[in-house]
Amino acid sequence: MNWLTDYVKPRLSRVIKKREAPDNLWHKCNSCGQMIFHKEFVAAQKVCANCGHHARMTPPERFELLFDDGTYSLIDLPVVKDDPLKFRDTKRYTERLKDARNKSGDKDAIQVGHGKMGGIDSIIVVQNFFFMGGSMGMAVGEAIVRAAEKAVKLKAPLIIFSAAGGARMQEGILSLMQMPRTTVAVDMVKEAGLPYIVVLTDPTTGGVTASYAMLGDIHIAEPGALIGFAGPRVIEQTIREKLPDGFQRAEYLLEHGMVDMVTHRHDLRPTLVRILSMLMAKAHPAPLEAVN
Repeated sequence: MNWLTDYVKPRLSRVIKKREAPDNLWHKCNSCGQMIFHKEFVAAQKVCANCGHHARMTPPERFELLFDDGTYSLIDLPVVKDDPLKFRDTKRYTERLKDARNKSGDKDAIQVGHGKMGGIDSIIVVQNFFFMGGSMGMAVGEAIVRAAEKAVKLKAPLIIFSAAGGARMQEGILSLMQMPRTTVAVDMVKEAGLPYIVVLTDPTTGGVTASYAMLGDIHIAEPGALIGFAGPRVIEQTIREKLPDGFQRAEYLLEHGMVDMVTHRHDLRPTLVRILSMLMAKAHPAPLEAVN
């Protein structure tokens, strides 16, 4: 046994070895480039302390911030056929789905949660932009229909957080069919006299904007969110004109009457609770004898 190599060297290596920093120790803001300590970034609800940029969030992160005490249950969603059109471009659609599921841990680009918000029974739908750009396919359409049915059954408000690049091209006409289907689902909630609120997050575009994302009783947008049907670059190339500064951003849409309010993420939960308290009071008015 060589005590120098077997005993001394390993101990010295442990002492002088540089400590490696974890990969997620810092976050670089996508807007201003500021380096932010990751724990502080998460504690600030993924809002940059330097420029106020609102980074994208996953459905579980949204649910934990919105529901009382972060307590909620996920609603089981219908299972749809993975590749109904046997679609293939540079890659098979089944392979793209597999990659997205491995990266995100989700079945598709949407989750539906049920719980209390401000003591009010609520159904919250969150699209996941990290799953194939939050694109709307059959799974997203089925999820919104199921969420609407659940809201009517429980007499609960329906809140949707939209985040999508539009319809999912790999599902062709079947994805476009989700536009009228989700519109009917939203109408079902409204006919039941229940509030339907849309929170537009970055980005909300394409067929999503052309359907359920613009049918809310109230539209709230996060600061700086891109909201529109076609992107600014496509529009500029089509009309061959320079677009105004901030075109299709949340603040621009607020000025032009397309959204009702632009709300900072830190104020979003209390704002929603306040709105629901008023709307649900009207949806379920007090008995006449209680008023007198």
